[in-house]
Amino acid sequence: MFEAVEELVGEHADLERRLADPAVHADQATARRLGKRYAELTPVITAYRAWKRYGDDIETARELAVEDPDFAGEVKDLTARREELTDELRLLLIPRDPSDDKDVILEIKAGEGGDESALFAGDLLRMYLRYAERVGWQTEIIEGNESDLGGYKDVSVAVKSKGSPPAGQGVWARLKYEGGVHRVQRVPATESQGRIHTSAAGVLVLPEAEDVDVEINAADLRIDVYRSSGPGGQSVNTTDSAVRITHLPSGIVVSCQNEKSQLQNKEQALRILRARLLAAAREEADREASDARRSQVRTVDRSERVRTYNFPENRISDHRVGFKAYNLDQVLDGELDAVIQACVDADSAAKLAAAG
Repeated sequence: MFEAVEELVGEHADLERRLADPAVHADQATARRLGKRYAELTPVITAYRAWKRYGDDIETARELAVEDPDFAGEVKDLTARREELTDELRLLLIPRDPSDDKDVILEIKAGEGGDESALFAGDLLRMYLRYAERVGWQTEIIEGNESDLGGYKDVSVAVKSKGSPPAGQGVWARLKYEGGVHRVQRVPATESQGRIHTSAAGVLVLPEAEDVDVEINAADLRIDVYRSSGPGGQSVNTTDSAVRITHLPSGIVVSCQNEKSQLQNKEQALRILRARLLAAAREEADREASDARRSQVRTVDRSERVRTYNFPENRISDHRVGFKAYNLDQVLDGELDAVIQACVDADSAAKLAAAG
């Protein structure tokens, strides 16, 4: 069992040797790439060495138990621990999502429900901002279209990790399960009869693309500029600072007007466009690998209702994995870890089952 890990042991040792060479660090890009791979392999190698060590200890305890029956209990304990390590190692060997350590652009759009839906979109934005603050991520609102009552018709926010996150703790690794339709059940602020309404908002999570991930040909872009609209301010409605970029081959349209200058808005729009193009490429790859996709928790399908936020019962329910808890107020304050972990565990279990 785990014979293939021996190749990874050799790769890990080679990486360790190369990273100890000062000459390697003269090229920061190469050093980061090697360091990233070394960090990915280290938990696997650590678990594998422990697994092998427990195997040796079990054999030793069995030999001693022939002469001293007291060692029989130790054999049982060591075997149980080795079985735990076997499961742990199997999980570590599941192929990783190559985007797991990427930062993300998270988009929230009001859906059915008018003003109440826009208010809920604002609640979701606050939830994600608070969650990011709790785990030590940085956030930046790229573009937002506020509603009259203080919510958001739509908003895009960049979420970034600080430094290199541990395996499985990157921004995309945690937030990719948030994509889909989020439904809210509560008495709206605009409801005078005290009746419970149901409305929804859509969340789309995109791994942020780097220049090397997506190549954009300038000839494929149509760029229009226009005057910003929204709350007052010196730069609003006075200059053509807002930018709309249309990617002609795909038909994707991105608009930005939050920044004061046309150049800044263009850079932000291109940033969102790259992320959307990368997501489109991923979805195409997923369609081509539909058998593998069926074994995974769906992530960025906007048409799928993923979660319900029931205010009268203080209940949150994730419909994909059967998660349910009665601490909605805390979740909306950013305590999302338990909800996300339920999706992570279900995804891992499905992949393990698919791997046999």
